[in-house]
Amino acid sequence: MCVLVTFISLLVHIYSTSYMSHDPHQSRFMSYLSLFTFFMLMLVNSDNFLQLFFGWEGVGLCSYLLINFWFTRLQANKSAIKAMIINRIGDLALTLGILSIFVVFKTLNFVVVFSLLPYVSNYTFFFFNVDFNIVVFTSLFLFLGAMGKSAQIGLHTWLPDAMEGPTPVSALIHAATMVTAGIFMIIRCSPIYEYSNVILFYITFVGALTSFFAGVTGIFQNDLKKIIAFSTCSQLGYMTFACGLSHYSVALFHVLNHAYFKALLFLSAGSIIHSLSDEQDIRRMGGLQRILPFTYLMISIGSLALMGFPFLTGFYSKDAILEIAYAKYNFAGVFSFWLGIFSASITAFYSIKLLYLAFLSNPNGFKHSFQLVYEPFLSMILPLALLSFCSVFLGFLSKDLFIGIGTPFWK
Repeated sequence: MCVLVTFISLLVHIYSTSYMSHDPHQSRFMSYLSLFTFFMLMLVNSDNFLQLFFGWEGVGLCSYLLINFWFTRLQANKSAIKAMIINRIGDLALTLGILSIFVVFKTLNFVVVFSLLPYVSNYTFFFFNVDFNIVVFTSLFLFLGAMGKSAQIGLHTWLPDAMEGPTPVSALIHAATMVTAGIFMIIRCSPIYEYSNVILFYITFVGALTSFFAGVTGIFQNDLKKIIAFSTCSQLGYMTFACGLSHYSVALFHVLNHAYFKALLFLSAGSIIHSLSDEQDIRRMGGLQRILPFTYLMISIGSLALMGFPFLTGFYSKDAILEIAYAKYNFAGVFSFWLGIFSASITAFYSIKLLYLAFLSNPNGFKHSFQLVYEPFLSMILPLALLSFCSVFLGFLSKDLFIGIGTPFWK
């Protein structure tokens, strides 16, 4: 996770030097980006729930500041407040989960809590006139926290609106930091979830529904960045139901793979928007493959990896998740398998729609915006090239490390 966060952040910082060069507040933008990276690293490196919580709140704060970066725009204000409030709902649940852990274990240290779990797995406590099993209660509230941060169905509405910020922010929020924090927390707390089957079933159910629902919504979007945002929501559903089926290593594998091709997609979209004078509606594009051939190649690689095209990065983890669901032979497995299959076909549909309308169809935009189109500068091309390399080869190179038979990586 440290490699992932620092690598994607580095590329986004390099990209932003060119993308935000005309903005008078570039220094403020860069400081927010660096703060974002700091809080995410703080969250990933924590060995107790308190430090995790501080990092968790920090990325929430930075996402608010970055979505609201152009604070004179009313829509940016609304979106930032929406992201903040919906995350507050999740954070309230997370706080209750952490407090209940402290009440029972008298500590917030991961190692101590996980080692004491077998001894308290039958404890109950009284809350709102109902007897709750302590492990079920804690894992439910921790998962509700993850639902807010990782945009699972019901608490997902802030994610497409987060597109109001500058494009490099979208890449950072959707690839390396904010939304992966919830999945990371589920994986980190996997010993707690393994003691409550009912919550694992609930996680599978929510994840499968999210992947399907977000995919269907993505079909009907016309905003370039919102299509990619709903695809993120859909992929987060995959990661969640992989966790619900107790395959945390495959979920983390998909987190890493997804980060590379999603950052590639967002930064390529940024390149299109930048050259088309801030045009985001794909119905007003078309014919761009002749004037933006490099960007076309990059976004095609990203889209193919997102679809799970054979032997690209996304294929290895996405296919593994679907195979795991199919091989479970219980209701949760079959349910998530079929919804996952439908989501995968829908993903292919809207990715091809995006490529066709933006690049292959007849030009539909204004003449003056097409006359000004140019390929991006070197500081924007370099991150795209590196990410495209990762999107093609990384899944193949690291598949044995993560999900090979007998891999010692998860000792």
